[in-house]
Amino acid sequence: MEPLWKLLYLLEPAPVTLVLTAVVVTFGSALRASNYGEEMERNRDLSEASITLDRSQALMIPIMSSCSLLLMFYLFSSVSQLLTAFTAVASASSLFFCLYPYVMYLKSQLGLADPYMSRCCSKFFTRIQGLLLLLCIGIVAAWLVSGHWILNNLLGISICVAFVSHVRLQNIKICAMLLACLFVYDIFWVFFSERLFGENVMVSVATQQASNPVHTVANSLSLPGLQLITKKLELPVKIVFPRNLFGGAVPGNSADFMMLGLGDMAIPAMLLSLVLSFDYRKSRDSVNPLDIPSAKGHKYIWYALSGYALGLVTALAAGVLTHSPQPALLYLVPATLGPVIVLSWIRNELTELWEGTMPEMNGKARLTEV
Repeated sequence: MEPLWKLLYLLEPAPVTLVLTAVVVTFGSALRASNYGEEMERNRDLSEASITLDRSQALMIPIMSSCSLLLMFYLFSSVSQLLTAFTAVASASSLFFCLYPYVMYLKSQLGLADPYMSRCCSKFFTRIQGLLLLLCIGIVAAWLVSGHWILNNLLGISICVAFVSHVRLQNIKICAMLLACLFVYDIFWVFFSERLFGENVMVSVATQQASNPVHTVANSLSLPGLQLITKKLELPVKIVFPRNLFGGAVPGNSADFMMLGLGDMAIPAMLLSLVLSFDYRKSRDSVNPLDIPSAKGHKYIWYALSGYALGLVTALAAGVLTHSPQPALLYLVPATLGPVIVLSWIRNELTELWEGTMPEMNGKARLTEV
């Protein structure tokens, strides 16, 4: 156990930036998911926009995650280039999904014309959509060449936002069951996997770097500028920050980075999205869903978000004091779900919150129009 004064490390730029980024991304993912659901409901297109998991499907997530973790533990080097290619495609589409609303807002503000350019997969593409797609592909290409941690974080954040928007849960009861299972999952694979597999499986997979297929192709073709292309890549399944944030870090050395898995943001964000939807229903007369004075004492979102920040800081503090990897969900699950459950019980709203459902996929759901 390290002395308590070591906790002063949490005030350094890297931990502070990690916590702030995680809180903003988690809240932003929940808000984007809620807004996206409303947008699709207005267009009567929700069935094609997202997947709503029932109880059995949600409970399969920890099982499938465990199987994937073991496959990556034993076969990562064999499939790393394929994974990189798949991740590049997913990153480009996720980044397009995240940037598109802002581009459309700028288009409307500037009054730009946006004629249809082509048709693909039964949908028309406009000129602006085509340019945005090229921009996203260019950003992914820059990540493939440089492997820079900022680009890695940008792509990871976009994947997190897109996942939370497209994969939804029916109610907080199912979400609580999923969180409880992932709570056990995270503890087992971080604390106990070494006893069974001879190595910490979670840490091993999280710190492995994938072979860069761009470097492999460039090397086989003897292309110029080969030395500018990184051989190894951190896949954007986590956000990373150099421990010496303003001093830089040596690329390829994972020990120089702090990291947080996307699941430690995406899973709590799914809870926050459900809580945010409940807050919407409890403040229908509010023009701005984030307007606290008109919320009539509700707004569970702020308690859940504050709990998330506190849980993340506690996880980092435990890591500093024990000088060992910590399962973030060990701290995040009780810190986010606990305040919501306790507060709703005090307000006699636990049953309503527990059984409340997401919009149905048949288009008959009734969401608050903002």
